[in-house]
Amino acid sequence: MDEGEVQAKRRQNEEEATARRARILGLIYLDTREFEKDIPLTMNLLEKQQMHSDFIIPLQEGDEIKPYQFMVTSQTPSSTIEKIEDEYSSKGLRTEFFLISNSAYQVFMLRYDPPMQVHYDDIEIASEGDSETIHQVSKTLDSVSTDRVFDYLLDQADKLGSSDIHIENMRDVIRIRMRVDGILHPVAEISKDKYRIFMGELSSRANVSTASNKPQSGHMQMDIHRDGASHVLNIRVEMVPTMYGHDAVLRLFNFDESLLNLDLLGITEEERHEIEEVVSHPRGLLLMVGPTGSGKSTTLYSILNALNTTERKIITLEDPIEYGIPGISQIPIYTNDGGSFADGLRSVLRLDPDVVMVGEIRDGDTARTAIQASITGHLVLSSFHANSTSAAFSRMIDLIGVNPIFSSSVRLLIAQRLVRRLDDNKEAYKPDESTKRYIKDVLKDVDLSDYDFDLNDITLWREKPSDNSPFGFNGRTAIMEQLVVTEPIQKFIRGDVRDINTNDIEKTARAEGMLTLEQKGVIAALRGVTTIDEVGRVI
Repeated sequence: MDEGEVQAKRRQNEEEATARRARILGLIYLDTREFEKDIPLTMNLLEKQQMHSDFIIPLQEGDEIKPYQFMVTSQTPSSTIEKIEDEYSSKGLRTEFFLISNSAYQVFMLRYDPPMQVHYDDIEIASEGDSETIHQVSKTLDSVSTDRVFDYLLDQADKLGSSDIHIENMRDVIRIRMRVDGILHPVAEISKDKYRIFMGELSSRANVSTASNKPQSGHMQMDIHRDGASHVLNIRVEMVPTMYGHDAVLRLFNFDESLLNLDLLGITEEERHEIEEVVSHPRGLLLMVGPTGSGKSTTLYSILNALNTTERKIITLEDPIEYGIPGISQIPIYTNDGGSFADGLRSVLRLDPDVVMVGEIRDGDTARTAIQASITGHLVLSSFHANSTSAAFSRMIDLIGVNPIFSSSVRLLIAQRLVRRLDDNKEAYKPDESTKRYIKDVLKDVDLSDYDFDLNDITLWREKPSDNSPFGFNGRTAIMEQLVVTEPIQKFIRGDVRDINTNDIEKTARAEGMLTLEQKGVIAALRGVTTIDEVGRVI
């Protein structure tokens, strides 16, 4: 999905929510997308100051026959609407009010009151050894006004689809790098003066101190308005003192409820079916495993979004809350201040939830509490740090010991990685003999009857950079290893098997039909989704 499609999806999602809100408020909903950029403006009905303060836009100047029309948002005070109605009705004139989305309001206000601002060049990612691009971006950053440099950098990172920004102190300069599609790219070098302005703004917004000599964590939000749509950018801030100053990493969570969708994860129908089969039951435990940055949170939120109906009570415990989802009760757990997931979970179970999401299982107490909840009528989702589903079983048994209750509670484990997805402008090639042997060895026990490739005539794909896709990749897609807990797997948890190790668990799971991360990755490479080198780098 390209940037234009993403923006259109965001706007569509917002318009649908506004239509629902209009029915609740008893107002007429108006979708302005077809005319908002070219309809003549009505200039004489309202002052710009009131349009800003009361979130109201004039639409049509009326007379004794036709009504005066105004567009309002969910933030418009009801007293404003009543005052305008009374003012016009006292003169024998009629009024009509239409509810529009916040994005529509922003588009109209940009036309009524366009900001006086300088337009700066967009940031470009430099390829390896490309010092000229870094130099040019550095010049652009130095030219950005001091009061805008912070917002400019965040806006550009969001536009590039960056997952995090790294601000790193070196002896003479400050290096800025951005992670795009899982790869860190150098962007610019800025002066110490610009760095101090940036860090001052960061400390005030994220509530961190540039004077502290200890690592700190913070959080902030920023509204992004682009191409007639808007969304909220959640930013998690990690700051640590180094030899030359404070380094900071800003992790960007582009909140868009419409994109938290199982259909957009790039998973197969079979994988989707296995997830739906588990979450359709009223109780049980589903674990997401993988390292930081593997997309665990996005997958868990997508599952929660699919479960988010008026019939279910859903509660999450998170440290910190990464996405805000309407209809779900989300509770922050401040583990740095002594809070624990186990205590929070015990408390929320008294609220009679149907579904509980625990941000992460980090200790035996949380693990045992989650297991207890999953066998007493709750569906529990959580994440766990392990390299694979089989390793997660071994680690969980190390945490809580051999536990028959665990065997009846855990239903599905998903190990996940994110690989870069090849752009459509990719190039086919025939691999060398060693690569062919590797592929055949990895897939030797896999039933490939449902796939349209031939291991006797292997074709792979590689990136082909272009002006529109400088690195030949376009976004990332999830590779999933799904271990469905069957009776042979339960024997390990119950203690029926004396010697428990990761290899034996994986061997049993593969005999039950599980495909490993490596096998899934190689299949994705054969299908042309990614490259075999990318599979090797990530998996």
